[in-house]
Amino acid sequence: MNFDQLLSAVRHENELVIPQSWGQGRASFGGLVAALVFDCMAQRVAPGRAMRSLQVSFVGPVEPGVPAAFEAEVLREGKAVSQVQGRIWQNGEPRLVCLASFGGDRESAVQVDALPAPTAKPVDECQSLPFIQGVTPDFTQHIEMRWSFGDMPFTGKGGREMGGWMQFRETPEQFSDAHIVALVDAWPPAILPHLKKRAPASSLSWALDIVHPRPALKPGDWLLYKASIDQAGAGYGHTQAGIWTASGELVALSRQTVTVFG
Repeated sequence: MNFDQLLSAVRHENELVIPQSWGQGRASFGGLVAALVFDCMAQRVAPGRAMRSLQVSFVGPVEPGVPAAFEAEVLREGKAVSQVQGRIWQNGEPRLVCLASFGGDRESAVQVDALPAPTAKPVDECQSLPFIQGVTPDFTQHIEMRWSFGDMPFTGKGGREMGGWMQFRETPEQFSDAHIVALVDAWPPAILPHLKKRAPASSLSWALDIVHPRPALKPGDWLLYKASIDQAGAGYGHTQAGIWTASGELVALSRQTVTVFG
């Protein structure tokens, strides 16, 4: 099943068995499960209120091949902002919890342009992360990443930056906020090039802000991602990232706390 098919399935049933092809080790790909529960949340919000901020806590692994239940609840519907909670349940336990703020536009005298996008090599000149069964995560057969910043994971070369271009390998029917959520989490933690051999790592928490008015995005567009490490130690890393269109328009801002064993 591709991403659009999974979105449609959750919208109709609120329950899903995630295929192994979307796996990431023993868990399902975090960007996928966050995007699916986010979409459930967005369906319950009044029209005209865009997602401004999403906070995700990865409580436990959402296992592929096991039924997972999706739920969303509007906590408060204010004059301009809706606060929504989403959860994924599996085997009677919460595996993922989300809080999101959806807000309509407000009149304001404050107008500050976004910082410019970083300069990146063209897509065709960047090294692609291939899908290699048993080596790269299963979900990379659905999402393509091309390196422009930093080094590959587990090279031991260190550095503070990682990123490049990203898109779905199978062009979606449309490009919604849910598609952005899934893509942003596809990149491995920026701390992994500090390791000389493979070691497990996973997101502990994630905060994502989508900028509005959001730049227009067409199916098949490449997005540029660049993450930097704020600090890492004692088995945890703290990173921040920006996401831009190919023409340099800011799309989203991301912050993650990741765990690493090694």
